[in-house]
Amino acid sequence: MQDLTWRCAQFPRAGETIIGTFVTGPGGKGSNQAVASGRAGAPTAFIGAVGNDVFAEGARKFYRSEGIAAHFAAKPGHPTGTAAIFVNAQAQNEIIVALGASAHLAPGDIDAALIRGARVVICQHEANLAINAHVFRLARSAGVATVLNPAPMRPDFRRSILRLTDVLIPNESEFVALANMLPACANVLRGASLPGGALDEAALAAMPPADLNRLCRALGVPTVIVTLGRRGCFVSMADGSHARVSGHTGLRVVDTTGAGDAFVGGFAAGFVQFDGDVVAAARRGNAVAALSVTRFGTAPSMPRAPEIARFLRRARVAR
Repeated sequence: MQDLTWRCAQFPRAGETIIGTFVTGPGGKGSNQAVASGRAGAPTAFIGAVGNDVFAEGARKFYRSEGIAAHFAAKPGHPTGTAAIFVNAQAQNEIIVALGASAHLAPGDIDAALIRGARVVICQHEANLAINAHVFRLARSAGVATVLNPAPMRPDFRRSILRLTDVLIPNESEFVALANMLPACANVLRGASLPGGALDEAALAAMPPADLNRLCRALGVPTVIVTLGRRGCFVSMADGSHARVSGHTGLRVVDTTGAGDAFVGGFAAGFVQFDGDVVAAARRGNAVAALSVTRFGTAPSMPRAPEIARFLRRARVAR
């Protein structure tokens, strides 16, 4: 995806025109996650699709500069994907994504040997969902860990992919959408005391950890990590245990766009570096996300391994 980003004091109201500033650069959820993982120190490859346009050449040039292996399927009949991003003075964002070429990845575009040779494979929802299932089947058959970031949450989401997922990483709104969609979660929710009688983000924030863990277990995925923004994340594990990983405070937040991608990429790198320890990997993901919001942009905002190490050392001293 090519990010087209406007900064403004406040978001415009319907029918209103305001003055802002504009920048453009590399983005896209899968691409951001690959950059976060690579910069965090894990050898990383990215598979995506581009059109025949200036944005495609920019993507190739960016990946060469990052030293990350990029495998781009050319889709000349479709434009490279784009994201229109609005960021206000409070560092909040509103985003519209046009998938473009990314919606047309096909099984023939996927190097099966690349998938089978990985330690971790990540998919997300800025590609067509059928290709995600294909990739996860390849990974599962080779014993490769699969990580699904169900973002952006889509009405055509296929619940069957959860059976192929080892680690599920939704944010609060995505988790609420999933839990309200799945019959197994409905059984848990009937036994929970929810303000207003329904699960929403406010009810999720107030939910006791044991209840949240039961809801995570009902998703049927071995590891579920719910990211909670500045509050850190909640980790629910296959053995029934759970952990809360605290967020980082005292940072000057500039732009929250891409923070979820930073977490996912940082988690994946940590999963490799810490030999599958999901709590340690989640701590790494939290640090990567915290650093990413202190600078503007998405892929360019991802921190590098030495900076992450210094940040974590300072955080341990502060505690």
